Amino acid sequence: MLGLWRKATTVAISLLLATKSIYAYDFDPDSTDSIKNVAKQLAEDLMSMYNGNEPGQTPGLLPHPYYWWEGGALMGALIDYWYYTGDTTYNAITEQGMLHQTGAYNDYMPANQTLTEGNDDQGFWAMAAMSAAEYNFQNPGHGQPQWLALAQAVFNTQAARWETKICNGGLRWQIFTWNHGFDYKNSISQACFFNIAARLALYTGNATYAEWAVKTWDWMVGVKFIDHTYRIYDGAPIGNNCTDITPYEFSYNVGAFLLGAAAMVEYSNKDGKDHDAALWHERVDGLLNSTANIFFFGDNDDDKVMIEVACESVNLCDTDQQSFKAYLSRWMAATTKWAPWTFDRVKKLLRNSAKAAVKQCTGGDNGRMCGLKWANNSGKWDGSTGVGQQMAAMEVVLANMIQQAKPPVTDVSGGTSPGDPTAGSQDRGHPDPLGRPLRPIKTGDRAGAAMVTLIVVMVMLAALMFMMMDESEEERKPRGRDGPGASVLPVSQSVQARGPASEVQGSNPPETISPSPEIKGQKSMTVHGIAAAIEANKSRAGCYAAAGHCIRNLTVPNLYRNHDKGNRGPEHRAPREPSGQPTLAQASV
Repeated sequence: MLGLWRKATTVAISLLLATKSIYAYDFDPDSTDSIKNVAKQLAEDLMSMYNGNEPGQTPGLLPHPYYWWEGGALMGALIDYWYYTGDTTYNAITEQGMLHQTGAYNDYMPANQTLTEGNDDQGFWAMAAMSAAEYNFQNPGHGQPQWLALAQAVFNTQAARWETKICNGGLRWQIFTWNHGFDYKNSISQACFFNIAARLALYTGNATYAEWAVKTWDWMVGVKFIDHTYRIYDGAPIGNNCTDITPYEFSYNVGAFLLGAAAMVEYSNKDGKDHDAALWHERVDGLLNSTANIFFFGDNDDDKVMIEVACESVNLCDTDQQSFKAYLSRWMAATTKWAPWTFDRVKKLLRNSAKAAVKQCTGGDNGRMCGLKWANNSGKWDGSTGVGQQMAAMEVVLANMIQQAKPPVTDVSGGTSPGDPTAGSQDRGHPDPLGRPLRPIKTGDRAGAAMVTLIVVMVMLAALMFMMMDESEEERKPRGRDGPGASVLPVSQSVQARGPASEVQGSNPPETISPSPEIKGQKSMTVHGIAAAIEANKSRAGCYAAAGHCIRNLTVPNLYRNHDKGNRGPEHRAPREPSGQPTLAQASV
């Protein structure tokens, strides 16, 4: 009997040790010490993937395959880390990265990013700067750009890009005409602009920012990117006046609007506008309901866990999408400071998600790296690692300290960051790629341009005549080793046909597109160009532009299958991929 007891005890102890060894972290979301301890380790592993502070590297930039914009998102995460924990370990790195990427006009438009930078990308850096101002992050030294002024500069450059001639308003996805996606207006560009405007209105008390926030919201509703249930869709090409809406839904869209709407509640209350405050209160509730219903997996708020519904359950999240839950976590938590009635619900959703996120952080060589999937996976690591996965886990863990965190400041409640309402006015959003100021075109410039054009045309004609003469001479010579009369494959058969994109204008995207490598040298492709691209080179194509970033449109399943028992309406399709990022030696989003 004693022997059986000893065996049972041994088995029980072994099972207990095995169970403990499965999980890298002993996480208690109700313990401040536990949250800080886990967040510290998550931050260490996150920063192991950043080398911008090392000699010979570029501050603020992440290595391939990450775009420039995610460097700004990382800086925002590090500001959050300091805000919640008080740990200054990464403050110097954060300040260095934030300042190094400001560009010639101090508006986050560095000259080496013109091949990749869109309005949304610029917006992510501005939102990080806004957080630095609101949280009283250490101010840069005298003569350096200041956080509030940087956010104001980005706002001014983007307000100058607001376009009423096409789609009656809105920002295009891309800033520069030569980038694919310039003919697309997307929700995340509007979301960033709205978020910045609302927070600037609250911080400064300037009604102009609030008016722009209202204008942006009204445009989103008018163009039906936000529907009556507060679902936010990806965007639309401008060809049909933004009526061909791409129905994909991403968590960072609703998160950015949620925080902006909460800021508008606080602004309206402080401005004594009760009607406006009630209206924005209703919008916060609508956005939060939409968020909980779509981007959380489970039967109810007691067990729901965050999910990137458009791609996660079908294993199609690209590098960008792997980070989106970080921003939803960040902005949901911050929302509770300006919309305190949301706290109980938000805390419950983020608490569930943090526990699930930490539970699956068992990967990598150190046995504690985090994967993408938190929901419905029994705590199993999904085999993926990356900046996005690690940043998302850290943000959702930190969010569980929001109640203890100090409220954001304004310029009348302890804010110390100097502002400049005219910042960015030198740069109307379209600077010379080399950072030089553009002067007006004069008569001499036009004459010179005409002369250069004439010379180029003459050289091209001469080259064409030379090639025709050379081809005529070649036709009189024997072909190959088979001698005269040997067959020659016609050019039309030896080179794959590449019909023009115009041939597919108005066509719908294909239902299924096979996985394929990225197209180098491009950030994305236009929506209607996909069919032509696939036919042009099936081994390389695979990009269908949808707001924010391009998507690898692989299979097209019902993305809400196995997600929730509720009725989610029409099927949605997996979107978005950064395509053809320049090497970081040249540029990086």
